[in-house]
Amino acid sequence: MAAPLPRIAVTAGEPAGVGPELVAALAATDLAADLIAIADRDLLQNAAAARGIALTVVPYDEGRITTRAPDTLRCLHVPLRAPATPGKLDARNAGYVIDTLSRASDGCRSSEFAALVTAPVQKSILMDAGFAFSGHTEFLAERAHRDVVMLLVAPQGDDVSPLRGSTRTGGPASSALRVALATTHLPLAAVPAAITQATLARSLQIIHRDLQQRFRIAQPRICVLGLNPHAGEGGHLGREEIDTIAPAVRAARADGIDADGPLSADTAFVPALRAKYDAYLAMYHDQGLPVLKALGFGDSVNVTLGLPYVRTSVDHGTALDLAGTGRADAASLVAATRLALELIT
Repeated sequence: MAAPLPRIAVTAGEPAGVGPELVAALAATDLAADLIAIADRDLLQNAAAARGIALTVVPYDEGRITTRAPDTLRCLHVPLRAPATPGKLDARNAGYVIDTLSRASDGCRSSEFAALVTAPVQKSILMDAGFAFSGHTEFLAERAHRDVVMLLVAPQGDDVSPLRGSTRTGGPASSALRVALATTHLPLAAVPAAITQATLARSLQIIHRDLQQRFRIAQPRICVLGLNPHAGEGGHLGREEIDTIAPAVRAARADGIDADGPLSADTAFVPALRAKYDAYLAMYHDQGLPVLKALGFGDSVNVTLGLPYVRTSVDHGTALDLAGTGRADAASLVAATRLALELIT
């Protein structure tokens, strides 16, 4: 008898964005996973029809399946709070979005689902509706009571899989670019105070552990970026590197973590250094992610390290201008699901 397919929860994100139609496009693939959409069933059915996808949405009954028809999607129905119109945000549906994420998170933590893949949400409408929501990463971390790290992964060159072993461990050569963030969704003015030796040490521990356990890299090498131009230029352009980042790197190395830095961000991503490191730790959101997205936008995957389950997501937003047009590219959601499968098998 064939083994059951791994069960992956997929949230459809902002109902007025491209998420619902991307989930429909994902369901039309032949990925060997039991995809469970956590969303409004009619929303998914309508999104599939608008995109020209012949998709049958069926109720989720928790039974195990060994094969999946690309024209069928199992759905754990969470009803919309108000009718959804592509491209038009409605704060009344903010609670719906939170409900889908809460149910998905709870199901992953109880092992009902093996992994979680998320379509994009509109943070502004969630905050406008009164939810203290700065992003998926922070929401899932709080719900799981875990310290987490945001990591984005992009294939480089001809590599189509973000998960590849390191040449230093005897596995196939890696051309994946992995960029983790010491801080995530903060105003730039708040970043220096948020970077401490303790938070950097914890981030490096999480990155090191998950690169070993999730990505199966036996001896990961991590490049830690500086905060200031030229990594502070010996203190002339800022002392964060001297007072905070370098001591955290030394402490990590004393704990057996192979970390280098702080390196100047303007040269740290040159090809020779990208080939040397398995991951980077950037100090803030827009320090490392522009490089990664320039090299792999549309094929990149957002991974939350530190959770007790695998969570991946797209590398883009809700694309309200594309919602309902049928032109939104599902490549990142498909890549996120493929990576989730690789990380759990």
